[in-house]
Amino acid sequence: ALESIDFKNALEQFQNLVEKMIIQKTKESSGLYTKDGDEIDYDKFYSTTRTLFGPAVKDQNIQAFFRKIMSNPDEGPEWPEIFGCFTEERDDMSSPSKENMVLLISEKQQITHSVVKRKDVIKGIVKVPHLHLTITASQRGVLTVFNKQRKSFFSYSLYFHQDTAWITGCDYLPNLKYVVAVTESTVILWDYISKESKSDGFVIKPMKNCLLCVCTVTMADNLAKDTILIGDYKGYVYLLTITSDDFIMKQSKTGKVSQFKVMDSESFDIPKRKLHDDWVGKIKYFPALKRFGSCSTDSTNSFVLDDIKRLEDQLPVKEFSVPKGVNAFTYCGKAKVIVTGG
Repeated sequence: ALESIDFKNALEQFQNLVEKMIIQKTKESSGLYTKDGDEIDYDKFYSTTRTLFGPAVKDQNIQAFFRKIMSNPDEGPEWPEIFGCFTEERDDMSSPSKENMVLLISEKQQITHSVVKRKDVIKGIVKVPHLHLTITASQRGVLTVFNKQRKSFFSYSLYFHQDTAWITGCDYLPNLKYVVAVTESTVILWDYISKESKSDGFVIKPMKNCLLCVCTVTMADNLAKDTILIGDYKGYVYLLTITSDDFIMKQSKTGKVSQFKVMDSESFDIPKRKLHDDWVGKIKYFPALKRFGSCSTDSTNSFVLDDIKRLEDQLPVKEFSVPKGVNAFTYCGKAKVIVTGG
């Protein structure tokens, strides 16, 4: 407890130091700063940081932190960076037994593959542990599957572009072995292991409301189909079941989107139910509970946890109210608790 209090005090002093540096740099840029005895240069920043945290920080991290503040004071770095948490992993830190004196840093491997280009951002990351896959989806349409084999990563990328639609979420269909992603008005199904083309797949459209998130409902009762849940900007949650037969039977005659075959959304039975009065921020299915969860910034119906059957009937759902809503949630099976973040 004493160490915790000491670290909190040291962190507060460090944050005050950073704030003074940002003010100083801003004044220097505007020509309003006059040098005096309180000027903070690199030597003063280094000695103060070393006094506060001791050997828990490395010289190169102190230098990088200082340089980042001086080059762009408007985008100040976060305090964990001073401990090297967001910097490239070095060979001498490859052992999982290495422990920082302040923060426990587990072993990690950096993927140097350039997933997205400038002005693009990652909108979803999904891990598929049993297949050693990691899937990422970028806002501007780059879907990437990282396959860890022989201690290295192989990637398969797809650039999906349709008008100006942005990808808003992704997941993996374990039975059909497709990557699923949603844009503002479509559902993308990418056959990433297809031998015919790296851009082989299907697009379900049009979806009437703007889609914001997607997740897979994990059930092993049928190996020829997968079920997904989708949340939209009007508070609706959709239940969409896709079978292998749909790829053959429900292709539209309207042509293709890029390399993808189009399937008419009207040909699917897609139950939906309005669960929130604001955007659905996140949706997730918990196999251990046999329930799905969805959250929203809606203060009245902030978090819903219930059976997916509730999307096909009008029975009351288990819901919780949180002031200003819920932005994120997760479930811990060992502790049997659900944690929400607003």
